[in-house]
Amino acid sequence: MPLHDWTEDRGWNGLHTYWQVELVDWLQERLPAEYRAYVGSFPALVIDAPNGRPDVGVRNWQPDPRPDDPPAGPGLGADSAPDIEAVATFALDEGRAIHIDRHGHLVAAVEIVSPRDKDRPESRETYAGRYFGYIRQGVHLLLIDLLPRPAGFSFADAIRADLGFPQPPLPVPFAVSYRVGEPVPEGTILAAWPRPLAVGRPLPTLPLALTVHTSVGIDLEHTYMRAARRVYLT
Repeated sequence: MPLHDWTEDRGWNGLHTYWQVELVDWLQERLPAEYRAYVGSFPALVIDAPNGRPDVGVRNWQPDPRPDDPPAGPGLGADSAPDIEAVATFALDEGRAIHIDRHGHLVAAVEIVSPRDKDRPESRETYAGRYFGYIRQGVHLLLIDLLPRPAGFSFADAIRADLGFPQPPLPVPFAVSYRVGEPVPEGTILAAWPRPLAVGRPLPTLPLALTVHTSVGIDLEHTYMRAARRVYLT
């Protein structure tokens, strides 16, 4: 199915949700046995859980008490009133991404950009930092952006500038896969497969690195087509 024109993003939320599902299904059928693919939140604390689902409950994690902390007693339990409670100037990130882990460690991610990821300057800064964060932590990344608004902005170009990576300009729509390699004296070896996309043309198949020497091919056209049909796009 040729790529739709997403200048108007009506119907995008449904497509985004089903495309993630189709991508997870595609990956789960093709990953080596020791790898797992799932839709998770970011940031995620990935733990090798016995039920096959990683524990991503970062916000409920509590640090160990300091040695000089007094034991909890009457009025000092978890339900005691805080010293300070006010509005802080940040929002919880509700974004979802496809994560691939091996033995409980996040090794790769697939991110599909949504309108709210870049609708304001602060959103663009936040999500650019999120995508930089994968690469800087050694996590391989497949990034897909089909949404041409705002005009002239590209997360791929922001990544290129932030990392000092000699990648040609890549305007939206695009898909790009990054493989994080070994450190060298000058920095870290980074490989990229940038693909400009076009409305009315099929989407490509791209590799998603699992290690420096291992990858799995992802058929973006097949998975996009199946997702589009599930939300009645023609």
